[in-house]
Amino acid sequence: MSASSLLYSAAQVRALDAHAIAHGTSGYTLMKRAGEAALRALRSRWPKALEIAVAAGAGNNAGDGYVLARFAQAAGLSATVLAVAAPDQLHGDARTACQDFRSSGGHIISYSAARLAQADVIVDALLGTGLASAVRPPLSEAIVAINACARPVLALDLPSGLNADSGAVMGTAVRADCTISFVALKTGLFLGDGPEYAGRLLFDDLEITVPPEAQFTALLERLGEGEIALALPSRRRQANKGDFGRVLIVGGGSGMPGAVRLAGEACLRVGAGLVVVATARDNLIAIAAGRPELIVHGVEQPEELSELLNAADIVAIGPGLGRSSWARALLTRTLSCGKQLVIDADALNLLAESGQAAPPGSVLTPHPGEAARLLNISTDAVQADRMAALRALTVRHPGAVIVLKGAGTLVGQWHDHAPSPVPAICERGNPGMAAAGMGDVLTGGIAGILAQCREPWLAARAGVMAHALAGDDLGRDRERGILALELADALNRWVNLRR
Repeated sequence: MSASSLLYSAAQVRALDAHAIAHGTSGYTLMKRAGEAALRALRSRWPKALEIAVAAGAGNNAGDGYVLARFAQAAGLSATVLAVAAPDQLHGDARTACQDFRSSGGHIISYSAARLAQADVIVDALLGTGLASAVRPPLSEAIVAINACARPVLALDLPSGLNADSGAVMGTAVRADCTISFVALKTGLFLGDGPEYAGRLLFDDLEITVPPEAQFTALLERLGEGEIALALPSRRRQANKGDFGRVLIVGGGSGMPGAVRLAGEACLRVGAGLVVVATARDNLIAIAAGRPELIVHGVEQPEELSELLNAADIVAIGPGLGRSSWARALLTRTLSCGKQLVIDADALNLLAESGQAAPPGSVLTPHPGEAARLLNISTDAVQADRMAALRALTVRHPGAVIVLKGAGTLVGQWHDHAPSPVPAICERGNPGMAAAGMGDVLTGGIAGILAQCREPWLAARAGVMAHALAGDDLGRDRERGILALELADALNRWVNLRR
């Protein structure tokens, strides 16, 4: 895994910095590398910019800003440091960086909001990764002014005011057009409000290699397009539909044909060999007429499900299921069938009510509200610390793969022999996917991929990625009015890329 695909906590990044210094690379050398990398990013992104204003605080983040200003001046740009914290408050390498800038003829003035508007680009060098409480004046006032001045902003390491671990805004935070992160990528750039405030994200490791020590095990891994190819390799020419699995989708209570139809459609679109739907009898015509490739069975009693379960390789349950006695009976029967399961929607809500753990090898796909019910906490608590919610869900359902849906969908599993010790995050997807039926499409997509690869960990990761990429295809020219059925159809492109 490349350095740019792994995410770490702020404490880990500080430890990496200290490790590099302890092994012979001075802190000021790292600071100069950061300044050089930041200037390259600035000139690449804004090649016509001539006037640079660096808003500097009092820590090492400010030191990076002073170095950038010195190098920008040497490159023929006009660089002014707007010191929100007086230079005499600086210590260590940051103080050295300030002195070197001043010695080179650099211009340092006390911070003034009016001077921000004179710049072609503003560099945010106010706060680093150590922020643990709400930003206070005068730094908070500077952040508000930066956001209000309508100038492009380059943030150093992460936008000031953003929590480096959770992505939470600590009172106020800089809305950057571009952020260049150093040493290692921080989880807060990908969680919570991080992506919205960071803008375009760049990365430079400053020539630091992460040592193979337990304390430096990454907290998250970024998903990529390669997940899909890993789960769905090219097919043999002599393959037949029996090679690609038989999926049973259980759901669709009386008068609720849509969700289970969407799941079935997605399952077919990702390449499952045969897809059977078990649903309430009054849904039969609507589902079969809309998608004749689906085999549809009306089920009134759980006993009627037995033959279908026995014939299936993979079972998905939940879309449109409801919480009736009928739904509870079908879920009870399904949980004991011994097949690999994908559990979603009301099946998760019923599971939460029972307190029962999902069978090992299952894939659970809760949105934040369903996750809150599974954990008996509030939805706000889930969203405030999605990593903690993911860990709690994996512990409560050992051996199951958890897909915690939302902006920055997380995939994790707790098991002594888990396929990967590092949970994954999907940074693709867009607000246009916030629409009815999208979760049903994801459920069907994961079930269909699982039918082909039989590895829950691979199927969940590939399904999440294909779903997000398909949504981005549809969201290129719109962010409202995307239909779930359109996304189910768009999945097909991403499971058929030439390799």
